[in-house]
Amino acid sequence: MRQRGFTLLELLVTLTVVTVVAFIAVPALGWLVLDVRMTADVNAFVTSIQLARSETAKRAAPVVVCKTADRRACGGADLHYEDGWMVFVGEDGEDGDDLLEADASGSLLFSYAPSIEGTIRSNRSHYVFRPYYRRSTNGTIVFCDRRGAGAARAVIVSYTGRPRVAVQGPGDRAFDCATFER
Repeated sequence: MRQRGFTLLELLVTLTVVTVVAFIAVPALGWLVLDVRMTADVNAFVTSIQLARSETAKRAAPVVVCKTADRRACGGADLHYEDGWMVFVGEDGEDGDDLLEADASGSLLFSYAPSIEGTIRSNRSHYVFRPYYRRSTNGTIVFCDRRGAGAARAVIVSYTGRPRVAVQGPGDRAFDCATFER
């Protein structure tokens, strides 16, 4: 009578195949997680820009998108966009300096804390959207993770305030992840 079960050789072959498949799948899963995080953060920034554009038209007041850590005031040069950003309605003063602080009266429209494992750099410290056909702040914000410049994405904001996502820089070159902060 024959016994049911696996031989030692069958068990070792099965474990070897499972190990090889795991070594192939685990790095691919890591890349997928990085892609998902970057896509979520890029989409959140595009959403922030679109929200700012629509709110400035609706409220007839300037709306600011800026980097922040505390979700109450815009950050300075020591802060980067990977610390977070916020969208708020500003007061339109003569010199524009008073635009950079949200007040406690509820002018904060949106805030976001990115999940990217890397850097988010911009050539602008903040983006201001103004009503009545006045020019908005244009600029580029580059999202880089540990995969480097080849996997970087950028949101390019035009003078009209329209955002677009790019996967390559000017001349079909990769974005520079190291030196891109103002």
